[in-house]
Amino acid sequence: MSIIAITGTPGVGKTTIGELFSGSDFTILSVKDLAKQYGCEGDFDEATQSMDIDIHRLAEQFESDLLDEAIIDGHLSHFLEVDAIVILRCNPSMLQERLAKRGYSEQKIKANVEWEMISGTWSEMIEFELEQPILELDTTNFDPADIYEQIIKWVNEGYSQDSIPAKIDWLAK
Repeated sequence: MSIIAITGTPGVGKTTIGELFSGSDFTILSVKDLAKQYGCEGDFDEATQSMDIDIHRLAEQFESDLLDEAIIDGHLSHFLEVDAIVILRCNPSMLQERLAKRGYSEQKIKANVEWEMISGTWSEMIEFELEQPILELDTTNFDPADIYEQIIKWVNEGYSQDSIPAKIDWLAK
């Protein structure tokens, strides 16, 4: 039984990778759909052009014990009760291009690129003292199928932390 959060800055490939699990035994869920299901949606935020989600309330209400094998896709998924966390990362220059192709506003692109640059998701996991096994993968130049295979291998190895590469630091590059 495994519930895995696939998290990271918008545009790093969470949904693309999550969709690759659709042919497996994993149920694919999104934080957005779970927020709707559990009544944890807020107002539409004009500044971010997205629906606010009360992630803390969702984390309290989410019933992970009702699931067997699941992938939870979303940049807030690491806040839910999961067995392991996959953080997808992308070089900020490439991320900027991806978000521009989506039609994001300059303000939203800048905010998300800065979040990626400073490893914002890691900051949240440290702040909330999350202790689940973590796999961090760079999606900048990788084929989604390769990323999927790396995740499957990690899951099959029991979330082994033995061969996990050093954490990605865009500011040091």
